[in-house]
Amino acid sequence: MGSITRSFANNITTSGVLLPASLTNNSIANVTAYNAAIATGNMVLISSQTASNSASISFTTGISSTYKEYQFYFIDIHPRTDNIDFQFNGSTDSGSNYNVTKTTTFFRAIHNESGTDSGFGYAGGSDLAQSTGFQTLATEVSNGADESCAGTLQLFNPSSTTYVKHFIGNFGVYGQDNYQQNNFSAGYANTTSAINAMQFKFSSGNFDGTILMYGIV
Repeated sequence: MGSITRSFANNITTSGVLLPASLTNNSIANVTAYNAAIATGNMVLISSQTASNSASISFTTGISSTYKEYQFYFIDIHPRTDNIDFQFNGSTDSGSNYNVTKTTTFFRAIHNESGTDSGFGYAGGSDLAQSTGFQTLATEVSNGADESCAGTLQLFNPSSTTYVKHFIGNFGVYGQDNYQQNNFSAGYANTTSAINAMQFKFSSGNFDGTILMYGIV
């Protein structure tokens, strides 16, 4: 018994943590049940939609209290109209209206293909101050055959009836006059009502592309 105790003790750190060597197939062979474990940080694909010359894409189901964070992924979002902005808005009535009040910020970095111009700064024309309008995620997206934007949007705890709803957007843009942009947006929907639908569109015209919605465990 003493040798078994010493062997087990040799696999425990001074802070009481079991070392990997202490857990072998033999040492846990007689365990018949385990408590359920919940993996955190996993992404669960809830739905995916593909725009094909569409005016907008709306997610009217799947946003609930099941997840505390939702992530939207935007792949090859291509406008049919040149030099326009990609935007979003939320709904508290399952998509009957997209008009939540938002206060937001927006900044961007730019660099052109010829390497002759670059910049970084706040873009005041793309923010909102207690507005129900659509929030810009990507600016000056071009409609050339190989041009598009792509990025992500994080929406935090949209079902809360206590707190405002925060969001963070990050987009790469192949933009007007062959500029690369990195667009950063953030803000909050100033409502304690649950947001249960989201809509995405350009400021003008139709678009193509794929949008995926994930829940984060």
